[in-house]
Amino acid sequence: MSTSILFTRVLLERLYAKYNHRVFVPPDPLQFVYRYTDPRDMEIAAFLAASLAYGRVRHIERSLTQLFDRMDNAPYEFTSRFDDRSRAGLRSFRHRFTAGDDLSDLLGLFRRVLDDYGSLESSFARGCRDEDATVLPALSTFCDSLCRMYTDTHRGPVPTGLNYLLANPSRGSASKRLHLFLRWMVRCDEVDTGLWKSIDKAKLIVPIDVHMGRLCRILGLHGDKTASLRTAVRITQSFAKMEPADPVKYDFALSRIGILEDCTGRYRAECQPCELFRRCAQRHAWSDRAV
Repeated sequence: MSTSILFTRVLLERLYAKYNHRVFVPPDPLQFVYRYTDPRDMEIAAFLAASLAYGRVRHIERSLTQLFDRMDNAPYEFTSRFDDRSRAGLRSFRHRFTAGDDLSDLLGLFRRVLDDYGSLESSFARGCRDEDATVLPALSTFCDSLCRMYTDTHRGPVPTGLNYLLANPSRGSASKRLHLFLRWMVRCDEVDTGLWKSIDKAKLIVPIDVHMGRLCRILGLHGDKTASLRTAVRITQSFAKMEPADPVKYDFALSRIGILEDCTGRYRAECQPCELFRRCAQRHAWSDRAV
């Protein structure tokens, strides 16, 4: 391990020790998963919470509260019995550009998955192969199978809204929300649930968005200007040099800097206690007085 990677790992370990605790989960959408104790409820709640994890935090919280209320706070039972009446109950729901009908299309597919395989994990695991280096092929297979299920049933193309919820990496999507879901399900520590036992956490990919991309660029883990699937893979490979068996270990702790500390990448007086402050100062050539 090179000296620069070692120093970065030490910094990330400090962040992990500071932030990777259940108390820091709110306002992350993951908090909604822990409202349930039945693993079947948690699995469905996790997919839905990750699916709506875009936009302002308070808006996400409000939307998820409304969604689970409409599901009688019984995600598994609601999904396993999903029917036309259930669809009608979701019709007026909206989270930004995700409509109730989009979620209904998804939950209708999930009902069939539960009927056929018993859980989302069992369905997903069918696409996993020992020779695959990452979960990307399995994730593509999972999305493809759901989309194929929709077209076979409805004899028509997959709606735009459903395609957005099933952001297939084979189409070039960074699939941030799906990778977030997989992290929640596969990793097991004080933050992540570890409910899925059949997937190797070493094959996970970092959920990448603009904020995570910026923080990882500050750390020198990539040099891309945009947050793409290629960027996510590069960041994951960089993390794997530090934690080969658990490359997504630092994702939650690092993202707390943006969520809890309201990091924008611009200098503020509040920046100075941050663990990344000197890295930022060097990258952005802030003045000696700021440093």
